Amino acid sequence: MSLFRELLACLLIICGGLAISCKRSGGSIGILSPLDETAEAAVIVADANKDLTKIKVLYDQNEGKREELKAAMEKNDVVEAKKLADEVLYLINDGTAFGKSAVEKIQKAQEMQINDDYREYLRLKEEALKRQLEAFENYRQAARILRDSYDPKDTVMREKVKEEFKTRSENYRKIMEDARDYSNRANELAKEALKRQRTQ
Repeated sequence: MSLFRELLACLLIICGGLAISCKRSGGSIGILSPLDETAEAAVIVADANKDLTKIKVLYDQNEGKREELKAAMEKNDVVEAKKLADEVLYLINDGTAFGKSAVEKIQKAQEMQINDDYREYLRLKEEALKRQLEAFENYRQAARILRDSYDPKDTVMREKVKEEFKTRSENYRKIMEDARDYSNRANELAKEALKRQRTQ
């Protein structure tokens, strides 16, 4: 799965969340209470989703970068590998900035007077997003070491860079699996809340 497709698979927040945002969950603040801010929180989360949509645009514009990078390394094309690694670094930096902005907005929504189901949904989505950002930091570091230190003529350095790249790529994969788990838990919560809402 490509770099940005991994991120998109885990990041989209709104679909199930807006439905549970309108559900009263039995907490002390109900949807009809003048203190309830669930609808306002949903607007903030919708704004967070705009940040995530910008990541989708980055993905659409740069879908093949990972495969191009792998091909350049296989050919020992140091110029192309470093150029692509540099491009990947910029993409990850831009995507990370959008991701951090989305996290801040989700945190702001959680601080509001919202129903319990929606609060838990947002907490799980925030945890998923934080882990994705951690995963992408690992991938950013892998691309950085490739860009700065890859030299197919220097056997020792080449092996060191390959090992570092492999380790960080594996860390990326493991952390993304953890992020997907949090995201899946949030989606299950949304389904359960919808089911309860329909039977009431």
